[in-house]
Amino acid sequence: MRVATINRTTKETNVAVTVNLDGDGTHSRIETPVGFLSHMLDVIARHGRIDLDVVSTGDTHIDYHHTVEDTALVLGEAFAQALGDKRGIRRFGHAYVPLDEALARVVVDFAGRPYLVFEVPIDREMLLIHKDFPFALVEEFFKSFANKCACNIHIDLIRGRNGHHAAESIFKAFAIALREAKAVVGSDIPSTKGVI
Repeated sequence: MRVATINRTTKETNVAVTVNLDGDGTHSRIETPVGFLSHMLDVIARHGRIDLDVVSTGDTHIDYHHTVEDTALVLGEAFAQALGDKRGIRRFGHAYVPLDEALARVVVDFAGRPYLVFEVPIDREMLLIHKDFPFALVEEFFKSFANKCACNIHIDLIRGRNGHHAAESIFKAFAIALREAKAVVGSDIPSTKGVI
């Protein structure tokens, strides 16, 4: 079983994450003080077929930034640990996901190198997903995840007008790309270098 548990405590947040990459996405517990973040973590679990246990608290009286960022940092670190040496994984994954008028494409490479490309045009209608959740936190989430997981993520919002729809289509596409990339399809390390 590819399972990892990571805990991180700072003056701003307290985050505990357990991931089971071989789960089915139905055995998850997600408790955060940020409703939209909790919803998106549930999306990752269900569509990524990953069992997630996420409990986070933070200084949300200031804003949601620290809680979203730190939850993604810990989630990314847990993914990296659960993947281990990445022997046998497909390594690459991609998905297109629509949600009403929104269409997102996400490509993931568990390359061992952190990099995020986030091509999401934002107009005034998309600045806020929720009154306390600016769309900029979506990019912050994926930047933090990529840095700690040491993976390459390309996110393109092909079209979208509603901020909630756009963000959710991105998270769903990310989940499906993760499901594909983490799949065990062989026994070798998928790199010409012999290490990732």
